[in-house]
Amino acid sequence: MPRSRRPDGGAVRFAPAGADRSTAGPEPRPAVPGDAAEIARLKSVYASAEPLSPERLATTRTLLAARLTAAGSAVAYVVDAPAGGGLASCALALVHPVFPSPDSPEGLAAHVDVVATEPAHRGRGHAGAALGALLRHLEELGVTEYALHTGGEPVSFYERFGFFHDAALLRMTRAPVRRPVDSAGLSPAQFAETVMRATGFAGLYFTDEDGNPLQLHAVYSASHPWQVPGGTMDPGERPWGTAVRECREETGILVDGPPRRLLAAVYGLPGAQWPYSTFGCVFDGGRLTRAQIEAVVLDPAEHDEVRVLPLEEWREHMPDGDYRRLLAIDEARRSGGTAYFDTWDWEAE
Repeated sequence: MPRSRRPDGGAVRFAPAGADRSTAGPEPRPAVPGDAAEIARLKSVYASAEPLSPERLATTRTLLAARLTAAGSAVAYVVDAPAGGGLASCALALVHPVFPSPDSPEGLAAHVDVVATEPAHRGRGHAGAALGALLRHLEELGVTEYALHTGGEPVSFYERFGFFHDAALLRMTRAPVRRPVDSAGLSPAQFAETVMRATGFAGLYFTDEDGNPLQLHAVYSASHPWQVPGGTMDPGERPWGTAVRECREETGILVDGPPRRLLAAVYGLPGAQWPYSTFGCVFDGGRLTRAQIEAVVLDPAEHDEVRVLPLEEWREHMPDGDYRRLLAIDEARRSGGTAYFDTWDWEAE
């Protein structure tokens, strides 16, 4: 929500911190470098389009701590949660220089970057108290130009503090420019921090002698109740090795020999339940006899049932995305080809 603030600071009057609270509580205080971790967490969870990755969250904490100093470019006010429970609320602004003008004699502008409150502490005026204290501090510094881009509170909340939509302003963004490693001066490890992260998995597709798919019922996933034998790759493993290991651990079936035919490459985008993309390989496990199926030994910590059904009967037991993936794998087995299935996304759950 891009917004501005009226330049006539006298048009808005701020009540003393806490004066508008429905419930008395701790007063806002200036943030210190030691608050950076909690502010970054609140931003990640409540003021970002999606949670920051663990690596990005760590970087944010480090940069913010360096800027929350007397000479730094970040100014924040926070409200402590009771009993040492971290922060209940925070309001953070980043201050930067602009060309001095009659409306900005000090040549300072501020971008209000985060206003966030833990759900358990909402409805007590903490966000308003923190933002009010922050704006008073910024005015004392001589800041006269303000911008806001946050969706953490309703529009009416920010209007109380003099923020308004300015139809005359055009807000544009520019996609980040990816530079080669050499010109950026980054080491391979540093460059690795800038690229997409993904986890790998691999599995084996078995059927009975009539071509009916075999699947295992997972005790740990209500989202994906029925799965082919397989799992997440361990560090240093290759996909075929993962498929063989997971199959042995989950069913007791030992698959010997070189890698079998790849039936499907499966890709999924990250989502609320998992912060990384996923990429997987499903190999042809072959056809199992009735005796082999009856001899399957399940790991009770992972699966509690092995079941074989005609392909069309699996539809009623699985989410639509899982069933479409099963169809693609089975069609690849029947046609002699390889399926590419790239919509097995976490968001689809």
